[in-house]
Amino acid sequence: MNVGTPTKQRSWFVAGDLNGFFGLVVDNLSILGFISAALIGIFGFPAEVIYTRMFPGTAFGVLVGNLIYTWMARRLAAKTGRDDVTAMPLGLDAPTSIGMALLVLGPAFVGFKQAGMDEAAAATATWQLGMASLIVMGLLKFVLSFFGDAVTRLIPRAGLLGSIAGVALVLMGFLPLIETLRSPMVGFMTLGLLLYVLIAKGRLPIKLPGVFVAFVFGTVLFYGFGALGLGAPGFTFPTPQPLNFVLPLPTLGFIDGLPYTVPYLPLLLPFGLLMVVGGINVSESARAAGDDYRTRDILLAEAFSTLVAGLVGGVAQTTPYIGQPAYKHMGARSGYTLLTGLFIGLGGMLGIVSGLVQWLPLAVLAPIIVYVALDITTQAFQATPGKHATAMVFGFLPSVAYMLAIKTGNPGWIAPDHHAQLMSALDGHGLPELAVIVTLGNGFIMTSMIWTSAVAAMVDGRLRRAAAFLLAGAGLALFGIIHSVDPRGGVYLPWALEGLSRTIAWQFIGAYIGLAVLLVLLSFQRDPVAAPPQA
Repeated sequence: MNVGTPTKQRSWFVAGDLNGFFGLVVDNLSILGFISAALIGIFGFPAEVIYTRMFPGTAFGVLVGNLIYTWMARRLAAKTGRDDVTAMPLGLDAPTSIGMALLVLGPAFVGFKQAGMDEAAAATATWQLGMASLIVMGLLKFVLSFFGDAVTRLIPRAGLLGSIAGVALVLMGFLPLIETLRSPMVGFMTLGLLLYVLIAKGRLPIKLPGVFVAFVFGTVLFYGFGALGLGAPGFTFPTPQPLNFVLPLPTLGFIDGLPYTVPYLPLLLPFGLLMVVGGINVSESARAAGDDYRTRDILLAEAFSTLVAGLVGGVAQTTPYIGQPAYKHMGARSGYTLLTGLFIGLGGMLGIVSGLVQWLPLAVLAPIIVYVALDITTQAFQATPGKHATAMVFGFLPSVAYMLAIKTGNPGWIAPDHHAQLMSALDGHGLPELAVIVTLGNGFIMTSMIWTSAVAAMVDGRLRRAAAFLLAGAGLALFGIIHSVDPRGGVYLPWALEGLSRTIAWQFIGAYIGLAVLLVLLSFQRDPVAAPPQA
């Protein structure tokens, strides 16, 4: 009779898991805090909808994803016989979560109210839009999980990272910086402390994580100055929200929200694509650190957790974090993801998460987002070939146009009362300036991806490949996926356009086609692009 070898019992928690848990929880709380602060403070969104509808489902997605990654880590440890396997950290993605708040949910809420909805109906419609957005991004991630490598071969790294870096620098950097400086005594000092500990790698007199210290320091300053009458004008202490148990149950509300996603597809599709590329990168990072996770499994897990979150009311997608090697160096194993998932997931249901984030002022959260924006932009340049740097900067410019459109209220320049005024302003030198700004800003992430990819291909001497990117841009512009002449960025059938709108649309389409033809003709030269000088 053979006696099987006893299975080795591995501890669920080690000392390093506590450090990893704290760092991962702070990351997730800061993102949830900014979502609520931005929606409430900037757009006037009802807090009750955020805390009782959006957050429980969003937090549940974090719970599901971390449970899966915990199981994957323990399975890998059992398979390899190693005790030092570290789970992949999962949480809310900073760029796209912040982008959802600033570029999708907030503007949609304002738009619904302008369309005649009362506040309650507008908030419900916005929530449904958020759920539907997660379903759209989750399905895209699920499909691309099987083709991730092909995507990265098709689109150069400069195109993928540069488009998001532009969003980070111009929108995630500049707009939160304005919020930071609305309470300069608090915001600027908090930002400076973050830059000291995170960029300069400065030491603190106490052995606590720098982000946590900045949170506490800034919050104490904010409420301390407010209590002394030195804070922001109109300062008041927040009204505590009661702790309510909200079980995130499946809902079909996302079906009602699907039609609302159409104008935002030029934002949502790149958001989902970025997570696929990010998942591939973090899998490679973990593999280099010694933990050989299957890339497809990592991608499928994040797609599944995003879909689950959307199905139960969530509005921000989950992603594996790039810092898996850093958590390994902390000594974390698989317990920290289990603890994080339980804390965020159960805390979201019980109202604990909402109770914590409502006391974090925007002047304290915004500096953290500014740092994230700087870090994303820096990483984009570090991970991209130096010869493509100028191409990447060129791709930042559509984000500038979108920011200008936001700050000018994205006016209806094709509405009847503006149309005649714009037509009378035509001077023979070109299209109306305001119309160009709005058209350039609509679909700005995909525009940036195409521009950067085309210029990078030119730099590589692959002119026909650059022409192919430009022709793809012409096809997208034909239906308003990029350069939409609808001020809201909506898509349309090209033959439905008329007047000035039709003129602007075909001018942009013709520009892409014309440059593509020119590059094809130039490609027939023997050496169309000079080789770089030898060092």
